[in-house]
Amino acid sequence: MIDVATTWQQACTALAGGDYDTAFGVLDAAMQEARRPERARLALYLASVQALYGDAATGEVAAALREARTLDPALREDPLYLTLSAELAARTGSPDAAPLPQAVREAADPVARYHALAALALAGQPQAALDVHLPLNELPEHLQWRLRSWQADAEEALGHPQEAAHLYAEAAHHAHGPDRAVMLQEQAALLLQLGQPDEAQQVLDQALPLYTRHDPDEGLNLATWHYLSAQARLNLGQPDEALAAIREADRLERAHGDPSYGVALVWGQVMTHLGQPDEALRHFERALSLATDADRPYAQHELGVALLDLDRPVEARERLEAALADPDYPYHPEVLADLAECDYRLGRLQEAQQAAEQALAQGAVIPASLVLGSVALDYYHLDEALDHYERVVREAAPQSRDWITGHQMAADVMAQQGFRDPAAAYAHAQQALEHTPESDDWHVTLQEHLKKAQGLMASSSGRMLN
Repeated sequence: MIDVATTWQQACTALAGGDYDTAFGVLDAAMQEARRPERARLALYLASVQALYGDAATGEVAAALREARTLDPALREDPLYLTLSAELAARTGSPDAAPLPQAVREAADPVARYHALAALALAGQPQAALDVHLPLNELPEHLQWRLRSWQADAEEALGHPQEAAHLYAEAAHHAHGPDRAVMLQEQAALLLQLGQPDEAQQVLDQALPLYTRHDPDEGLNLATWHYLSAQARLNLGQPDEALAAIREADRLERAHGDPSYGVALVWGQVMTHLGQPDEALRHFERALSLATDADRPYAQHELGVALLDLDRPVEARERLEAALADPDYPYHPEVLADLAECDYRLGRLQEAQQAAEQALAQGAVIPASLVLGSVALDYYHLDEALDHYERVVREAAPQSRDWITGHQMAADVMAQQGFRDPAAAYAHAQQALEHTPESDDWHVTLQEHLKKAQGLMASSSGRMLN
C-alpha cells in the first residue's frame, strides 16, 4: 500500500537536493501502484512540482489537475487543488479565474498557502500575496527560497526595492547552486536600481562561482550575470570592463536564445561613456527595434541623447518628444532637460530656458542647470551662469562628466568675471584639469586660468605681507 505522506516526503527530499528526476520518479512510481483516492492526491502533488517550472509547464499542470479531479471529483474543493488552479489561471490569463476565498488563503496545508501566495502575486495582487501568513519553517525545503522570491516580487511590485532586495538575499541564503545564483542576481539588479553598484558587483561576484558552465540551461542566466555586471562596472566608472561584460552577455544571448533589448541598451550606454556616439547610436537603434511597448520610451530617450551627442538636435527632438508622450515614463524631467538642450542648440534661447526651468523644478537638477548656465552665458549674465555651474558641481557625482563640465565652466566664468575670487577660480580649474586629457581643448584653457589665478593669489599674498 502506498502512503501518500511518505511518498510526498521522499519527493520533497529529492527536490531539496535539486534532483527533479528522482522526485518525478518517486511520484510516478507511487501513482502506478496507488489506489484511486491516493492517486488523486499524488496527482495534486505532481501538479505542485510541475508548477515550479512556471510558464513552461502550464500544460503539464493542467493535465495533472485534470487527472486529480477525474480520479476524485471531491478534490475540486480541496485547498491545494483550488490554489494550484488559481496559479494556473493567473499564468494563462484565464477569464474564468475565480477569486481565492479567504478560507483557502488560510488553509492548514502550507503548500496550498504557498500556491495561493503565488497565484495572488501572478494575478497582480501583491499586497494580498504578502498578507498570506506562511512561516518559512512550515514549508518543505524546496519551497522556502521560492517563498521569499515571491514575496520579493510582491514588494518590488509595491515599489519597495529595498525590502525586495533583502528578501532576495534571504532567498539566496536558502537556495543552492544556480538557483542561488539567480536569486543573487535579482538582488544585484535591485541594488543597481537603488544606486549601489559596488554592493551589486559584490553580490554578483558571489553568484558567478555557482554556475557549473556545463549545463546549457545556464546560458541565459549567465548572460544576465554579464548584463548586470556591465551596468555595475559602468556605474563604477569602469567602461572598459563594462564593454567586455556586455559583449559576453550578447554572445551568450545569441548562443542560447535571442538578442534582447536590455543588452542592446546597455551596450549603447557603454559606448556613450567611451565617447563613441556613432556606435552608441547603432546599439540604441537596435534596442528600439527589440523593445516592447513598455520599453520603447527608454530606448527613445537614449536615442535622443545619442543624437544630441552627435549634434543632431532636430532628430534628437523627435525621439525625445516620443519619450515625453508616454505618460508612464518615469524620467519626464530628464527628457524636458534634454529637450531644452535641443532648443538651445537650435538657437531658441527663450524656449530652452523655459523648458530647463520646468525640468529643474521637477528634479532634473544637473542637466537643467547645464542648459540654464549656457543660456545665461549667451545673455552674458555671468553671476547667474556661475550659480548654475556651481550647482552642477555640488549635485553631480565626483569625477563624472557633468562634474568635470561644471568645474570647467565655473572656472571659465570666473575668468570672464576678472578673477574676483582667484582662490575659488583656482580650485575649479585645478579640479577640472586633473580629469581633462591633454588632447582636450579645455586643457590649455584651464592651465591658463590656473596660472592666472595662482598669480593673483601670490600677488595678493605678497601685498598682505608688505
